[in-house]
Amino acid sequence: MMDLDLRQVRSFMDVADLGSFSAAADKAGLTQPAISLHIRLLEKQLGVRLIERVGRRAQPTAAGRDFLIHARRIAEEVAHAIETVAPHRSGVTGRLRIGTGATACIYLLPPVLGKIRQAMPGIDIVVQTGNTHDILRLLEANTIDAAVVALPASGRSLDISDIHLDELVAVFPRGTGEKTLNAETLSRQPLLLYEGGNTRRLVDQWFAASGRTVQPAMELGSVEAIKKLAGAGLGLAIVPRMAMEHEGAASGLEWRSLDPPLERRIALALRRDKHMTAPLRALAAALPDVRKR
Repeated sequence: MMDLDLRQVRSFMDVADLGSFSAAADKAGLTQPAISLHIRLLEKQLGVRLIERVGRRAQPTAAGRDFLIHARRIAEEVAHAIETVAPHRSGVTGRLRIGTGATACIYLLPPVLGKIRQAMPGIDIVVQTGNTHDILRLLEANTIDAAVVALPASGRSLDISDIHLDELVAVFPRGTGEKTLNAETLSRQPLLLYEGGNTRRLVDQWFAASGRTVQPAMELGSVEAIKKLAGAGLGLAIVPRMAMEHEGAASGLEWRSLDPPLERRIALALRRDKHMTAPLRALAAALPDVRKR
């Protein structure tokens, strides 16, 4: 199979179009001897004369005219191929796969992902929810591109950046809460808590620090379900503050800080060997600022 040098093909097209070796050299930013060498090498490879001089002009021979038709097609296909992959090179197409907890998926990520989609409408954004342990396993397996999870989080192949401090607060029907929301008073109430995971461990540790062991009335994986049940009077809930900040009076819910306050940290985790595409860079840049409003 004969391999053509695209530089030689372009030089031939330029000479045929411009009728001059010197004009072709000026267009390509090369010397005239370089253009002449390209033509000679191409003619040698094809075994035919492609350019001949007629008076002061250089023009294609009969073989050159036939080859010129195909040369233009080659150039068009190469330009199209470059144009096709250019968006992938700049990272504005493709897929951004994110793993996160359900609460961050609802309350933290939407404005960030909306901004990325607006700037890069050609990308597919996929979000998968789960607990920190499961999400980090997906990240280490390269099944997802990034993880937004509650700390603590670790992984030998991961870079983990702290991006947000989120308080855990008590939630109850408006006007029914205890004056003091410490471990002693809360342990006497039916509690609505998260299922096992980093956030639940933080709550258990908060109670344990005061010598209390908590036995929740219900354990759920959905923050919205926890809030609805709290609103129905089935117990006092402990949920992330981000889930309550936009609740209006119509919800019938009230929230207050615990005593002492309880906080959790949210982090962005990435594989160390992951190529930072434009969507990943945008995600990393936007997350630290998403709560500064």
